[in-house]
Amino acid sequence: MHHGKLLSILRSVFNCPTAPFHEYHVRDHLLSLLEEFPHVSVEEDDFGNLIARYQRGSGKARWAFGAHMDHPAWVKNPTGKTCIRASSDRLGHPVGGNKRSKKNLHDGGVDPRFPDMRFLGGVPASYLPTGKVVHFGEFAMWDLPAFEYDRDNDLVYGRVCDDLVGCVAIVALFSELERLEVPGSCYGIFTRAEEVGFVGAVHLAKSGRLPEDLCFISLETSSPRGTVEMGKGPVVRVGDRLSVFDDEATAQLLAAAEIGGVEVQRALLDGGACEATAMNLFGVTATGISVLLGNYHNCAPSGRIDSEYVVLKDVKAMIALIVSLIEQGNQRGGMKGRKAARACLEKRLKDYGPYVRATARQFEGG
Repeated sequence: MHHGKLLSILRSVFNCPTAPFHEYHVRDHLLSLLEEFPHVSVEEDDFGNLIARYQRGSGKARWAFGAHMDHPAWVKNPTGKTCIRASSDRLGHPVGGNKRSKKNLHDGGVDPRFPDMRFLGGVPASYLPTGKVVHFGEFAMWDLPAFEYDRDNDLVYGRVCDDLVGCVAIVALFSELERLEVPGSCYGIFTRAEEVGFVGAVHLAKSGRLPEDLCFISLETSSPRGTVEMGKGPVVRVGDRLSVFDDEATAQLLAAAEIGGVEVQRALLDGGACEATAMNLFGVTATGISVLLGNYHNCAPSGRIDSEYVVLKDVKAMIALIVSLIEQGNQRGGMKGRKAARACLEKRLKDYGPYVRATARQFEGG
């Protein structure tokens, strides 16, 4: 995608405030962007997830690319009562750990500054009092610049990279498919309330709206783990903290990267969990791709709240990868993937046949 156009889309989406259950600003802007694509249709399910479909020709969709529209934030208690319950992460563990400190009034996601609000999302309690907050009606976010681009270091900063980067990647995918006139079909899915337990994704998986043979690919931003590095391409994610993803789909992503000449990394990113796990748990085949993220959930190494950031080169590579996947074959069985790995092992059997025959006598009657 053209550099300037991608920056323009990133800026416009990043300018949208968002929070768990309050994704309407992002949703409305995405709808306006998707209107530009003549081969993309959009539906909204009864939970508010957006289901977009690219269709050029009669091909059947086999891939769905998903991203969530929310980000950790302060949300007004819908009951109108003062918040006294502990905020929790996706698995129900109190934010900041299990130990409660009387000295830390922010433990549990409750801030005396906002007694009618609760912090939703995985941020350690010690970070909560370190950031200024700006209000958007029923919710509030950290008071950080919505979008900045450091040209010298090719870094994109924002109050929300997770997961507006994934949302932008889907918009960019449709834009590139239209520009290149790629035949075929695929879905782009924008979900709600991921940060509090994949609520939108679970709702969609249980609804039965997705075709049974569809493979869901979670497009995320994730903290670096192990040997992977920012700036060396997106990570084809073999799993997260909770599950291992579909190996055939992962192999096909790697094959698409090789065919398309896209630099990628491969790793188990177990610092968190993503919607691929939720989809797998509810019967939808899934895998994931992550752009590596700095200051995950706005938590800087300094112990204070700060902007998230990604390397723009990695975002471009994620877009190139998913475009390549559709270009190289829209059928899940249409690329080599596991077949190539199996053929390699079969060749090894043949190549080492003389060694097997040479030692056969020693193993007779064993």
